[in-house]
Amino acid sequence: MKKILINIKDNTIIFSYKTSNSTINNDLINTNIISNNELIFSDIYIKENTKILTSFINELSIQYHVSKVIISKMDLALLTLNLLSKSSNINEVYFKDEEPLSYAICEILINIKNIKNINCYTIQPFMLELLDKNNITCKTRYEILYLSNFMETNNLIQYSNIYYKTNIRITFPLSIEDKTDIESFLKINKYLKTIHIYKLNTTELTNLLQTLKTFNRHLKIVIHENINDEKTANYLKELNKNYKKYHIFLTLEYSKDYLDENIFKQTIINTLKTCGLIISSLVILVVTYIGISNYVALKQVNKIKDDLAKVVEIIDPTPIIEQKNEENKSKIENTPAEENEPENEFKTITNTNLAALLTVNNDIVGELKVNNTNIDYPVVQKQDNEYYLNHNINREKNANGWIFMDYRNNSMNLHKNTIIYGHNMYYSGVMFGTLYKTANKDWYTNPENQIITFNTLYENMKFQIFSIYRVPKTNDYLKVYFKDDNDFLDFISLVQNRSIYNFNVTVTKDDKILTLSTCSNNGTKRLVIHAKLIDTEV
Repeated sequence: MKKILINIKDNTIIFSYKTSNSTINNDLINTNIISNNELIFSDIYIKENTKILTSFINELSIQYHVSKVIISKMDLALLTLNLLSKSSNINEVYFKDEEPLSYAICEILINIKNIKNINCYTIQPFMLELLDKNNITCKTRYEILYLSNFMETNNLIQYSNIYYKTNIRITFPLSIEDKTDIESFLKINKYLKTIHIYKLNTTELTNLLQTLKTFNRHLKIVIHENINDEKTANYLKELNKNYKKYHIFLTLEYSKDYLDENIFKQTIINTLKTCGLIISSLVILVVTYIGISNYVALKQVNKIKDDLAKVVEIIDPTPIIEQKNEENKSKIENTPAEENEPENEFKTITNTNLAALLTVNNDIVGELKVNNTNIDYPVVQKQDNEYYLNHNINREKNANGWIFMDYRNNSMNLHKNTIIYGHNMYYSGVMFGTLYKTANKDWYTNPENQIITFNTLYENMKFQIFSIYRVPKTNDYLKVYFKDDNDFLDFISLVQNRSIYNFNVTVTKDDKILTLSTCSNNGTKRLVIHAKLIDTEV
């Protein structure tokens, strides 16, 4: 006889085996109550009294507002899942065991109408499709070892990510591994709608379209390229015409900088044809507009920073620290450590100033300061790298955006490479608008400037700069996951060799680094800084 422990915590019911020698009675009324939210039953009693316990679990779910169930072992799932059939407000099941989901469990799940989301270690592809047909979304935790840039760029490290992905990014040229993984992705994925193409290569684009048409999908291909060559433009128009019959539609998306620049040039040409006086007036208006816009942007950002400083002064962060610590602890306890992730270690919040700012925006994960620049901002993080490109820290639409951490990074336990982005607002000097100073010899040869401060909710840290460079648009420096130590050291060698200055800093396999990235040269290049962690204070 096995003892089954039913534990209720927050909005979650947890089913697990009881290992202690607790006495189990033979009826529901006399079941030992361990606490107000913890009960023990024998497996025999559950099998013989399924109907009674199903109603009982429903009452518990209503009383405690339960929406999620955690099942510790797969064999326990066969016994307990049927108890959820009447609990209409329970919609999520988390299988904690690192074993594949069985077909028997899958059959039970599709017959429980209220279950909409499950999380398991891994699952056979045909079962994932079966769940999908029954409107159940499945997330897997088993990570796939990838070799291609395509898989890494699109964060396709779990099978479920591959299955449900709606849009992907492809950067030409493609390696052999990229091409193989793209074909494998297309065979598995069921929801793809949009493909974003970067660094256009017409030959590779044609080959890709030949592959895509065999999968009979409705797809939108967005080409991110500033095309000013008539021959290339006409070629793309012809491709679009030829592939419409396969329900593949090509669109061309120019960068904002390029559009602004070319529209401005066209305006000048047209104005010259009309009257020199109008040219002068237009130039004055544009300069005035830019000046006013930059002044307004600077005032807006300074006001936000002043408001944040006031929040730090008046808010007692203790309640939010306790709440956040409890949430983090519960999340770590109920989530198995994943491969290629940092050590899943729980840390308590020590930075009270940042904790107070969580009342303004709970996306805040840190604060960044670069000496002798205007960069001194809280850092935010969203589930993607798009939102804070055009929203400020107050979640208001704003062209300046905000300074944000890569969505793949972990702020509690830093990855080997933590990446922070910001717009290069050169004229107003906000966000990363003064990061260009770091590429000046007077700046980077000053030892004081070579130390970057980056604090999180959990630690205060200093980073030593070891590489600064400008590079044409690429994502090879934006790696978060590394296959092994050699892969990491190869990465360090790559970025150090690009540096405009030899900082004489040694980076080992055990180091963690910080990467700052922004646009440069009117968006045609990236200005990048790498620094290694040298000091941590809790």
